[in-house]
Amino acid sequence: LQSITDVIQAKIHRILNVKCCIRLFRVLLCNLDKQCGFGCQLHHVAFCFVTAFGSERTMVLNNDGASWRYSKQGWLGAFLPITRCKYDDVIEVGGSTTAAAVSEQLHFSSRPNYLPLSIPKPLADQLLKLHSNPPAYFISQVASLSISNVPFDKGPVVGLQIRRTDKIGTEAAYHSVEEYMQWTERWFKVDRKQLQNVTRRIFVATDDPSVFPEIQKKYPTYEVYGDQKTAKTAQMESRYTDSSLYGVVRDIRLLSHCNYLVCTFSSQVCRMGYELMQILQGDAGESFHSLDDIYYFGGQHAHEVVAVEGYIPEKSGEIELRVGDIIGIAGNHWNGFSKGKNRRTGDEGVFPSYKVSSFTLRFVFIYNSLKACGSAAEQSVAITYTYSRVSWFGKHTGQANLLPLLSWRSSVRL
Repeated sequence: LQSITDVIQAKIHRILNVKCCIRLFRVLLCNLDKQCGFGCQLHHVAFCFVTAFGSERTMVLNNDGASWRYSKQGWLGAFLPITRCKYDDVIEVGGSTTAAAVSEQLHFSSRPNYLPLSIPKPLADQLLKLHSNPPAYFISQVASLSISNVPFDKGPVVGLQIRRTDKIGTEAAYHSVEEYMQWTERWFKVDRKQLQNVTRRIFVATDDPSVFPEIQKKYPTYEVYGDQKTAKTAQMESRYTDSSLYGVVRDIRLLSHCNYLVCTFSSQVCRMGYELMQILQGDAGESFHSLDDIYYFGGQHAHEVVAVEGYIPEKSGEIELRVGDIIGIAGNHWNGFSKGKNRRTGDEGVFPSYKVSSFTLRFVFIYNSLKACGSAAEQSVAITYTYSRVSWFGKHTGQANLLPLLSWRSSVRL
């Protein structure tokens, strides 16, 4: 996996660090104007980058991210620049790009094959053998943050991300502490049975400060790590402050270092922590339990699986499977059955989850046509990226050691 990571990182470095930014030949402008939460906005940046990556363009934040609402200082208030190229380098006076008289808005009339959950075709065979969730691994290549003090070196830590304030009752259901801890205890009992007298440690990331005393009271044998101050700043009235921003970024990074995650994949913070696990830990594709959604990436291709065993329906609401059938999956009921639509028959219903396997799309992963600077005649391909429903975030490789896009500024102390 490390050799594959090296290949991908080398190409990312080439995309983001062109030698000449003035009159940049191929550029994609990413707008930070999403009216959504922190995870959604960072996922939006990542989706921009994936689009730039697949369309062979260098991504630049519109106005260098100065208007990002999560910090008065904009994107640079918390993160390093995504690329060495600045907005002013690719924009002329009057607001037009150096590559086009008027910037376009990119809308997909068809779905490009490089969109998630696709993986690079030249690396696909190796990834499918080495990793249990290749799309998540590929996405992890454009994600990394920072870390604070949790004793990861003293034994296994399970990460819990408990969302309580926003979207409960709309996008997500309420889940009790007991639901999270049920799967935490199961992991310690089953997956870590070989460890004798292991101390049970959990890291809790939440927007509800009352979660900490509740867990400590109900589960006194656990060592509980987390920051109640961060939870307080995550409340709706203080969410768009620098302290809240630093807190949620720190929480995501810490979740990514946990051995196992129990959370809700409807939460983009949860999915981001899971994505980052893949680049930090290798194959951590199965190191989670989601209390609601399966893993997804906003703006992705339809999530499809392939039947590896046949199934004859036993009751109403179930669908037939034949080996080789492609099923568009709608969700996992977490009771042994998943819901989906059989592309062959057109039938919709539930089926045994274990009778299907992942079906991963592949795209051509070549970036040899990049030109750092071109003549005026060549400059006709810059675009502005806007998308109505996206999720993901990007990576900074502006330093020699290929630091990730979402690296902390050196002035930030955690």
